[in-house]
Amino acid sequence: MGNLLDKNCDIHSLSPLTLAFVGDSVYDLLVRQHLVSLANRPVKELNAMKVTLVNCKSQADSAKAIINALTEDELDVYKRGRNVKVNSASKHSSLADYHSATGLEALFGYLYLCGKTDRIKELFMLILQNTEV
Repeated sequence: MGNLLDKNCDIHSLSPLTLAFVGDSVYDLLVRQHLVSLANRPVKELNAMKVTLVNCKSQADSAKAIINALTEDELDVYKRGRNVKVNSASKHSSLADYHSATGLEALFGYLYLCGKTDRIKELFMLILQNTEV
């Protein structure tokens, strides 16, 4: 997965929520590609499987699975995303899970915008090793 547009931005000036905005899509696409690679299934079934992996609790668990593998810079981005002040969380998750999921999304957004797709793949493979599908 490379950057799809040849547009640059000052990644270090972007807010953690902006990074999470991009990272949410990156993470969602990785999960979708992974599920499609497992087997050709009806879309309804694929979507049901996706929802079990792309939610606050699952993403918080994913963050825990990779936290010790992060570089200092990656950990800083994750923490910035995790610590961002939000007014509410999903009614189906705890505030702590919501913060961890936002940190994970910020990290994936940051890595994507930096063009570090190999690192995204590496971290996602660590997540898959700790995930039941």
